[in-house]
Parts: sequence; C-alpha cells; structure tokens
Amino acid sequence: MAHREALRRREPLWFNGAVPSFGDPDAWLAIVGLAPGERGANRTGRPFTGDFAGDLLYRTLGALGLARGSYRADPGDGLVLSGVIITNAVRCLPPANRPTPAEIASCRPHLAAVLQSLARLEVVLALGRVAHDSVLRALGVAPACAPFVHGAAHPLPGGRVLVSSYHCSRYNQNTGRLTETMFRAALETAIAQRSSASRR
Repeated sequence: MAHREALRRREPLWFNGAVPSFGDPDAWLAIVGLAPGERGANRTGRPFTGDFAGDLLYRTLGALGLARGSYRADPGDGLVLSGVIITNAVRCLPPANRPTPAEIASCRPHLAAVLQSLARLEVVLALGRVAHDSVLRALGVAPACAPFVHGAAHPLPGGRVLVSSYHCSRYNQNTGRLTETMFRAALETAIAQRSSASRR
C-alpha cells in the first residue's frame, strides 16, 4: 500500500489502482496473469498494456484471431478481444512485482468472482505458477491435484479446462524460458481444448 501511495504522489496521471479485467464479457477463454506491472497496467489501467509482456501476449492473440485492431500499448488504441478476457490473480501493483501470499489470498475472491461471472467460459490460460495456483484455489481445487507444467491441460469443475504457460515476462523471454513459439503453442492448446469441449 505504501508503495502504491508513493507512486500516486510521484505519478498522479497514472492509473495507480486496482486494474479491471479487459476483454469480451462473453469470453470462452480467460487469461490470468500475475499482477499489474508498474509501468504497464498500473500506469495505463489495462492488463498487459504498456509493458514488455503485453507485446508478446497481444501479438499472439492477434495472430491466432483472438484480437482485432492494432495493439499500441495504449488503452485508447481500439484493440478488441474476441472470445477472450484478461485479468490478474492480484489486482493492484505489488512492490517489486512480487505479491505476498497474503496479498494473493486477499485478491482470490475477486478472481473467483470474475471467473464465475463468465457464463460462456470453457478454458482458463494461467500465466505462471502463481496464477495457476490462484485459479485452482479460486475454483476449490487443491494445487497438488494439478501441478504447474508449461503447456499442460487440467480438468476444472464444471467441465472447464486449465491450460498453463510460463508468464510472458521480460525475464522469461530474455532467459529463453519462454519463447514466442512456446507461448503460441500454449494458446493453441487452449484453443484445442475449447474445440474438444465443444465436441463432447
């Protein structure tokens, strides 16, 4: 809280608050990230907008037909998501981009409410282990029942599916933990899970 208050004083024109979800209210796919980045969503007020991670995320969504328009790292760029909504496990900027267990737990009811509000939701794509575990706990599933593995798919209550990916952070991309090909493959897995669910 002190960190965010200091930012509000230093950068009064930034969003500096709990970042709302962005996307299609009739989404079949929910993408869950970790938390707003300081110069990304905390500045712009839109998830993954204005930071390094958003470049890969929105470029891949566009390439797979899940976004229309041009992503220009600005919430006024007119970008529209199709069948997709993006939210975070933690709603507000944590110090050093590292939310505490208490902060993650306090935001979990909001994540649960977002997921429960999506009547057409079929697949959740979690970006990183924190998001993966938060989604599971928000839906009443013990993380030990569905361990985090990049690209893996796990069944969720109600016939939904959880697909997980390494987070598309600058660190993961720069170290090679996550490549553009790997991230696209995770999204393609999510699309395939939706198609499989539709055939059941």
